[in-house]
Amino acid sequence: MKKFVIIGPESTGKTSLTKQLAEHYQCPMVEEFARSYIDQLDRSYEKDDLLQIARGQVKLEDYYQDWDDPYLFCDTDLRVIKVWSLFKYQDVHPWILHQIATRRYHGYLLTAMDLPWEPDPQREHPQHRQQLFDIYQTEIASTGLPFTVISGTGQERFDQAVDFIDKSAILHSKP
Repeated sequence: MKKFVIIGPESTGKTSLTKQLAEHYQCPMVEEFARSYIDQLDRSYEKDDLLQIARGQVKLEDYYQDWDDPYLFCDTDLRVIKVWSLFKYQDVHPWILHQIATRRYHGYLLTAMDLPWEPDPQREHPQHRQQLFDIYQTEIASTGLPFTVISGTGQERFDQAVDFIDKSAILHSKP
C-alpha cells in the first residue's frame, strides 16, 4: 500500500481533496483525528492534548496497514502536529518525533493558500497561512520524498493531485 499525505495550512482544502482522491481511487482515507478529538473537548485544547491527538492519528492510520488496497490517503500526518506544537508551544513531545522518524510514506501533496479562508471554530491562524505553508514545505522537503504543491481551484487541484499520484505509482513500480 502506498501512503500519500495531504498536508498544508488551515482552510486550504485538504479534507476535500483527500476525500476526492479516496473516492477516485476507490481506496481508504485516514481522517484528521484532531478534528473529532477537539470537538469532544469541553475546553480549549492544551499542549498535552497534542500527544493524544498524535496517538489517535497513528491508530487510525495503522488500522488500514494490512488492507489490500493500492493506496491510503492521509488527511494530515504527525508532521502537522509537530509543526503545530512548535508554532504554538515551541516544543514537541519526543514520542511524536520518534513516530515521524519511523513512519513511512510515498509522497506529500502540499495544499496552497489560494482558496479563501473559511472560518471554523478549530481554525486559529488565518494571518499565518503563508508562514505555515513555508514551514510545511521545508519540513516535507527535508524528508527527501516526492511532493508537489497543489494549487488552483476545483478540478484543477484534483487533476494535479491525480497526476502526481499516478506518476509516483509509476516511479515506485520500477525495479
